[in-house]
Amino acid sequence: MIYELTDTSKVEKLFDGCEFLETAVLSCLQKYAGNIFVTNTENPHSAIAYLGSFGFCAGKPNMELLLGKPDRFIHMVPQSEEWMKMIVSTFPATKKARYAIKKDTEFDREKLKTLVDALPAGYEIKRIDSDLYDMCLEDDDMEDLVCWFGPKDKFLTFGRGLAVLKDGKIVSGAASALRYRDGIEVETDTIKEERHKGLASAACAALILSCLDEGLYPSWDAANWLSVMLAEKLGYKFDREYFVYVVE
Repeated sequence: MIYELTDTSKVEKLFDGCEFLETAVLSCLQKYAGNIFVTNTENPHSAIAYLGSFGFCAGKPNMELLLGKPDRFIHMVPQSEEWMKMIVSTFPATKKARYAIKKDTEFDREKLKTLVDALPAGYEIKRIDSDLYDMCLEDDDMEDLVCWFGPKDKFLTFGRGLAVLKDGKIVSGAASALRYRDGIEVETDTIKEERHKGLASAACAALILSCLDEGLYPSWDAANWLSVMLAEKLGYKFDREYFVYVVE
């Protein structure tokens, strides 16, 4: 049997050594978002944490847990080679590169302020409140800014987000894809017609400054090299490439 774990402290040690996207695992362990599943609630030796479109496999590889995967598109993140082999032998999985960004960035506030001030005329940055949250969810290009949290009240309580508006329409933004105790994971999106104008740079810079003022660390993980380049523009440093396994 597969169970959703309520006492997440029982699997903290299983997730030790999760090098990449550890902020997502922390979000699950600290109960800000996501769910953790096990086959033994008292003394678990295996666990999978699901958050958004990611599943993080830890501990001893367990076929029953793996087959209990949600019936949706998932990036499976194996903690070990044994988990990886089980994933690729069980599902038609596609290997996909992602890019880890170092977590110890010391930001140049003045540079970030310059990026915010470079927002072109005709655009404005606003905090994502209840109304803008709904607008994000109604837009396929913007829904990833807010959808990982689940219920709206959870995002409004724990999440952080800024939207770039033009003529009352959200055209870009930066927000917390997830939240953990000491920080957030930054998500940014811009509609195709408004790219290459510095909108994402301005929104991300403003969000980072806001996080620093609150004592939160704005963590970054990149899905592609464009994301790496934007991160470096903001002051982050590239760490390394790693791989996830996409199960449709």
